[in-house]
Amino acid sequence: MIYNMEELAAQAKSNRASDIHLVCGLPPKFRVDGRLENMAEVPLTEEDCINLCKWLAGELFDRLEHTGELDFSKEISGIRCRCHVFKQQGKLSAAVRLLSEVIPRLDSLGLPPSVPGFTKLHKGIVLVTGETGSGKSTTLAALLNEINHTRKDHIVTLEDPIEYIYTPDQCLINQREIGRDTASFSEGLRASLREDPDVILIGEMRDRDTIETAITAAETGHLVFGTLHTDCASDAIDRIVQVFPEGMQNQIRLQLSMTLVAVIAQQLLRKKTGGRILASEVMVVTDAIRNMIRTGNTPQIANAISTSSALGGQTMDQCLAMLSRSRQIDRELAMEYGKDKDFIRKNG
Repeated sequence: MIYNMEELAAQAKSNRASDIHLVCGLPPKFRVDGRLENMAEVPLTEEDCINLCKWLAGELFDRLEHTGELDFSKEISGIRCRCHVFKQQGKLSAAVRLLSEVIPRLDSLGLPPSVPGFTKLHKGIVLVTGETGSGKSTTLAALLNEINHTRKDHIVTLEDPIEYIYTPDQCLINQREIGRDTASFSEGLRASLREDPDVILIGEMRDRDTIETAITAAETGHLVFGTLHTDCASDAIDRIVQVFPEGMQNQIRLQLSMTLVAVIAQQLLRKKTGGRILASEVMVVTDAIRNMIRTGNTPQIANAISTSSALGGQTMDQCLAMLSRSRQIDRELAMEYGKDKDFIRKNG
């Protein structure tokens, strides 16, 4: 059997798959509602993988010999995709994420009512956190597109690679791809401050230089959106602080307490009726939380969030209990993904 990448992408889309995985010796696998499924019976040969990865990577293919992996975006059968081609055990593999052609409306994602208010901010840092595949890029795109339709601002994005393509409406939008338009997040971010931006999106706040510059941008009156791979709001704060040497951490806590305005932590879970649903934690930075950040008392933040519902706060456990109580997800699943299982047992 000869596998064709365009046919695989079209088949994936028709099966509502989010990802395609190509590994030598195994059939092509699609991720549907969070689970991997075989979408053919015939395993991929080494030659199949070489041909498919060559087709995907195009002129970038020769770089694999030196780098061992490649990240890029590509249109396949009219579907925008985020592609990662890599070597494992000396053989080529690929992971392809199918991207939505349309940026969803913010009010369609199932986020708490406080989140749309973040699009009205004019300075500070808003973080969206979660594991890979938790919908962070979609939430950020919906937030930025709401700004695009409601404000007259300049938006600069730094992405690796670019996922959603914005159509400028009220806003001027410049989208810069790491490796193609700028060398790195930190260099692109420093350059963006000379581009007269109002809103800056940082695809991933992964190193000290990027985080320092993001804080500086927020301090100088810019609205900064960024992502981290953490499960909850308090972990996001600890992750940022721990990037810095011990002698700088108190200063970073102080700056972060003054610039951070909100954290959205999210995960996608299987619905009872099929498909997936968003579960989210929202931390709105109050004076009490600001003091906890400044003093390093992050373990108490979850309690502060749980009592801030009037201000739009919500813990992940509160959201999971609500989803279980409304019978949108299984109670066992809520307990599996929650932290305080007794709370979910009593309230879900």
